[in-house]
Amino acid sequence: MEGSLKRMRVPRIAYFPDSFHEINGVAHTSRHFVAYAKRHNLPFLCVRAGGRVDAFEQTGEMRTLELGRSRASVRMEKDLEFDALFWRHAAAIRRELNRFQPEVIHITGPSELGIFGAYFAWEMGIPLAASWHTNVHEYAGRRMAWLTTRLEKQHADAIERNVEAGALWATSRFYRLAKVLYAPNEELCRMLEQATGRPCYLMQRGVETEQFSPESRTRSPEDATVVLGYVGRLSIEKNVALLARVERELAAMDVSGVRFLIVGHGSEEDSLRSSLRDAEFAGVLRGPDLARVYANMDLFVFPSHTDTFGNVVLEALASGVPAVVTPDGGPKYIVRDGVTGFVRPDEGFSAAIAELVRDRARLAQMRVSAREYAVGCSWDAVFGRVYEGYRTAVPDPVPAAVQSKA
Repeated sequence: MEGSLKRMRVPRIAYFPDSFHEINGVAHTSRHFVAYAKRHNLPFLCVRAGGRVDAFEQTGEMRTLELGRSRASVRMEKDLEFDALFWRHAAAIRRELNRFQPEVIHITGPSELGIFGAYFAWEMGIPLAASWHTNVHEYAGRRMAWLTTRLEKQHADAIERNVEAGALWATSRFYRLAKVLYAPNEELCRMLEQATGRPCYLMQRGVETEQFSPESRTRSPEDATVVLGYVGRLSIEKNVALLARVERELAAMDVSGVRFLIVGHGSEEDSLRSSLRDAEFAGVLRGPDLARVYANMDLFVFPSHTDTFGNVVLEALASGVPAVVTPDGGPKYIVRDGVTGFVRPDEGFSAAIAELVRDRARLAQMRVSAREYAVGCSWDAVFGRVYEGYRTAVPDPVPAAVQSKA
C-alpha cells in the first residue's frame, strides 16, 4: 500500500467529519481515516467537533483542529449533537485552511461540519468530496412513526414515502455541490450517481481483526446455549422490535436453549426490556469488553433496513460470529448468504436462526467462514481506494516532494 501511494497522486486533504468521538459508523470510519493518514504521514487536516475546548495538534503531516460545541447544541442522538452556533469558529477554520492549503475538502454529510466544509470549498475554489454514510431520508421516514402509527396503513405509508422522497431530494441537492462522491456500497453509489450526476466511489469499512477475534471468547465449551447478539443503537430505524418477534416465533417453533445479548442504548430500550423474556442488556461497550462480548455470541442478529454498511456486522464476522441481516442496505454486501450467515426478509429471520440452532455443525462451519472472510478486510485497502477516487477531483501529477513524503 505504501508503494502504491508513492506512485499515485497524494493530494492535501482537509477532512470535516460529522462525528469523531461518538459511537457510530461515521465516527468509527473517521478515526481510522485519521490513523491511516498518520500512519502513512500523508498531508491531512481533520477539522472536527469535540468537547467544549478548542485545540490544535500537529504530528508530522497530520494536523487536527478540534472545536468545542456550544451549550446551545441540539441533541440528535444519544451521543450526537448539532450546534447552530458553530459559525463562531469560522475565523479559526479559515485561518487553518489558509495555513494548510488543502487541494480537496472532504465532508461526510449535511451537519454543521459538512456545511462549513462545503462553504469553504466554495469560498476558496477547492474541489469538494462528499461521502454518504447515513441514509438520512430513510431515517426521516421511519421517525414519522409517532404520527403514522395513529393513521390507517395506506395513509401512513404514503406519508412516510413522501417524507423519505423529500428528504432524499434535499440531501441529494446538497451532495451535488461535490465533485466526487463516496458511499459504503454499490447500491448507494448507483443511487447517488443517478441523483447527483457525480461520479461515486466505494468508501467501505474495514475491521481490526486482532481486536475482534474468536480468541476473545471466554464462555465455557460446555455452555450449549446459543447466544443471539445485537450491537448498535436501540432505535426505531434499526428495526429492533424484530428481536422480540424473533423470540416469540422461536418459542412457537419449539426452539429452546437460546438467549439474547444486547449491546447499546436508545429510545427503544425500555420497550425491548419489557418484551424480551430472556435477554441480557450490556449497555454501551468499547475496546476489549466489546471484543469479548462479540466473541461470546454464537449468531449475530441485525434487523436494520437503513444501515449503509454495518460496521457491527463486520466486527461480528471477525469475531467468528455469522450474521443474519435483511436484504436492504449495506449489510447484505458483507454477508455471503449461506456461507457467513443469511440474508433474509424480516419474516425469514426466525427460520434462519432455527436452522442453525438445530444444526450446530453448520453453525460451527459458518463461524470459521465468517472469520476467514473478515481477515481479508483491511483499513489500508479501504482508504487506498478513497485516495484513488480523489484523482477525479485533482487529476494533475503531484510534485515529487509530496510523493516522497507518502
